[in-house]
Amino acid sequence: MKELQEDIALFLKEKNWADQYIYKKDLAISISLEAAELLECFQWKSTEEAVSENREAILEEVADVMIYALQLIDSLGEDATEVISKKLEKNRRRF
Repeated sequence: MKELQEDIALFLKEKNWADQYIYKKDLAISISLEAAELLECFQWKSTEEAVSENREAILEEVADVMIYALQLIDSLGEDATEVISKKLEKNRRRF
């Protein structure tokens, strides 16, 4: 995951977008917007229809959500693997 975080940061630098994508509020908003686009892939369809008709779009939207989530974690100075592992452990104890 750390490699992905670093790759995303490099991409942003290459595009001169690094300064635009450092605001935590904007990253959180972007996660929500991309998640809404993911939902659109399923709107008014059964799961089977949606996956059959929109598989690539679904995967791209999931990737967008993950990219913004990794950016947000990175902007908080954290490692995604550690954050996710801690949450999984918390969920194991909780459920």
